[in-house]
Amino acid sequence: MNRQRIRLWDLPTRLFHWLLVLAVGAAVVSGQLGGKLIDLHGKIGLFIVGLIAFRLVWGFAGSTYARFAQFFPTPARIKLYLKGEWRGVGHNPLGGLSVFALIFLLTVQVVSGLFSNDDIAFVGPLYELIDKSMSDRLSGIHELFSNVLIGLVVLHVGAVIFHGHFKKDNLVKPMLTGWKDVASGEPARGGGFIALVVALVLAGLVVYGASGIWLPPPPVAVETPSW
Repeated sequence: MNRQRIRLWDLPTRLFHWLLVLAVGAAVVSGQLGGKLIDLHGKIGLFIVGLIAFRLVWGFAGSTYARFAQFFPTPARIKLYLKGEWRGVGHNPLGGLSVFALIFLLTVQVVSGLFSNDDIAFVGPLYELIDKSMSDRLSGIHELFSNVLIGLVVLHVGAVIFHGHFKKDNLVKPMLTGWKDVASGEPARGGGFIALVVALVLAGLVVYGASGIWLPPPPVAVETPSW
């Protein structure tokens, strides 16, 4: 069968993917170790906020195969894939389901982390916007979902290995090079410079909002003289 090489993943999508891999790995390690690394954990969390915000914009403004509409896992697409009749390019329906699940879980993680506290010295950058009891609930959600996230990441890696070993479909190489040999398919289009600038600016604004630096400083406690 004749195959052709097409441009599959644009550079911003690939950078997002590998930066997210590094950031999530660093967040898991720093969160598990805690102690002096907890402040670093918070900074990594803000970086992930920016990555997720960028990807949400890029899912509409990016190139063909980066757009959510291209790989949205509808029941019909999933059914075709399970029957072995899906012939698309890019994320298959189950891969698309994994992408949306990861984005959802990461969003829950970073949002809950912004308001969390560890009852020792660390509080999230938006902690002051809610009361302590709500922060405690969100801290519990943050801890619980971290285990769910780790499980989903392991499943995702397992699926990549399965595709490479058993289906002879290398999913890693196209995410490194951007190119893939396919039986049929159109090269990715769109996601130009203007779209990239818009996505980066919006992501920057989201990080600014999440950082809490716009909040007024807490009032300084004034000691009352004892006399």
